[in-house]
Amino acid sequence: MFKVGVIGCGKIAQVRHIPEYAENRQVELAAYYDLNIDRARKIAQKYGGKVYSSVAELLADPTIDAVSVCTANTSHAEISIAALKAGKHVLCEKPMATTLEDCEAMVKTARETGKFLMVGQNQRLARAHVKAKELIQEGLIGEIVSFRTTFGHGGPETWSIDPGKNVWFFDKNKAALGVMADLGIHKTDLIHFITGQTVVETTARLVTLDKHDASGNLISVDDNAFCIYRLSGGAMGTMTASWTHYGAEDNSTVFYGTKGIMRIYDDPEFSIKVTTREGDKILYQTDRIQTNDNQTKSGIIDAFVQSLVEDREPEISGAEVLKTMRVIFASIESSNKGCTVAIHHK
Repeated sequence: MFKVGVIGCGKIAQVRHIPEYAENRQVELAAYYDLNIDRARKIAQKYGGKVYSSVAELLADPTIDAVSVCTANTSHAEISIAALKAGKHVLCEKPMATTLEDCEAMVKTARETGKFLMVGQNQRLARAHVKAKELIQEGLIGEIVSFRTTFGHGGPETWSIDPGKNVWFFDKNKAALGVMADLGIHKTDLIHFITGQTVVETTARLVTLDKHDASGNLISVDDNAFCIYRLSGGAMGTMTASWTHYGAEDNSTVFYGTKGIMRIYDDPEFSIKVTTREGDKILYQTDRIQTNDNQTKSGIIDAFVQSLVEDREPEISGAEVLKTMRVIFASIESSNKGCTVAIHHK
């Protein structure tokens, strides 16, 4: 039985981490910390465990085996590194960190301490994405020539534990990054996962088009991201992320191959639709992609716990997600400089 602590008890912790830990028989929810101590106390009353007065106090408890880091973006690296050095395994929410240097330091610390570092890139675990990867590896649509992937919804105003136009997602001091690090990071990581390739070049434009804070000013982070990616295998495609899709959420991906086209989560009935070059249609019903309004079990917690049980590095490790973070920061550089940026994966 592994004892787990949750650092940051906001929406993502309450919707995903805490209830999914509670359902897992291999762990015990033993520790909580939040800037709002009353919030942490209410959760402890419901699920059991102890509330700590600081992150340092929680990490100093030798009985805690692992922690989830569910705080605002800018504190991910500092808390994760401290936890790893304190001998805890770490599951960190995305984005991994807000600078590439911090991401690299997190991976380095995990390696030096021998503790596991996992990042919550849950789209890798969606059943249609796992199936799509298998089908592409089997050659169903041939070699990938191009692709497009999109993640867009109406914004995080209702997602935060403190909803409204002043959510921390819109505050550059807390979030540092906008929709690119909230949604674009998922679809960038997904392209790596499904294709088995890496993005080696990006031409990007990150902009703030419509989101306003409570004072009526445009928010200080990007609300839309438009990227053209080139993969290590030669294919090119687009990745778009938006907080201004004021309608049905779009979380679709399409691959155009030499033998056909594969559409993923692009149809209300079939999670995967393949049209072959000859015109044949192959349909798959696996699951429905979760949305902000319809949360389903992510699988992230179970995957993290299973890595602890089996004493092996998680598949969605910090080292693996570091490849995605290189693309994110290269895209920010591309947008700032107005040029194409090459990405060199070490």
